[in-house]
Amino acid sequence: MNARLSLLRPLARRLMKHAANVLPGSRSDWAQAMTNELEHVEGDFTALRWTGGCVLASYIERGGRKMNDPANSFIGIVRKPCAFVPLAMSLTALGVIAVAALSGRLVQRADEGAEAHIWQLLMAGQLPVLAFFAVKWLPRAPKQALCVLGLQVAAVLAALAPVYLLHL
Repeated sequence: MNARLSLLRPLARRLMKHAANVLPGSRSDWAQAMTNELEHVEGDFTALRWTGGCVLASYIERGGRKMNDPANSFIGIVRKPCAFVPLAMSLTALGVIAVAALSGRLVQRADEGAEAHIWQLLMAGQLPVLAFFAVKWLPRAPKQALCVLGLQVAAVLAALAPVYLLHL
C-alpha cells in the first residue's frame, strides 16, 4: 500500500506538467502557481485529485470557452438552447413559406396544406420555449435577455410577415 501511495505523488507531478503544457501561453503565471501549489497539498491521493482538477481546468481554458468569460454575455445567452431554438423555429417557418412559394403551392385554398400546418406547429411550438427563456433569463441578465428577446421577436415577425402581407 505504501509503495502504491508513493507512486501517486510522481504521477501527480507528471499530470501537473501536462496541465501546464496544455494551458495557453497567456496563462503561464497560472501554470506556475498550480505547479507550486502542488507541493503544498498534503497527502498523495489528495494531490492526485487536485491535479486532476487542474488538468480539467487547463483543458477547459485551452478549448474555446474561457473560464473568465461571463456566462451571462449576449453570445453566452444566445448559445443556450432556450434562446436559439425559437430563432431556429422561426427561421424554419420562414423557410417553409419560401419553399412553398418557390414550388408554386403558396395559394389560398379551403383546405390548408401541409406547409400551413408545419408553419403553425413551428410558430405555436416556440411560444413555451420563449416563455421559459423570459422567465429564466430576464431576472438573471435583463439587458442581454432583452436583446435576445428582441432578436427572437424579429425572427417571429419575419415569419409572420409573408402570411400577413400575402393574406394566407
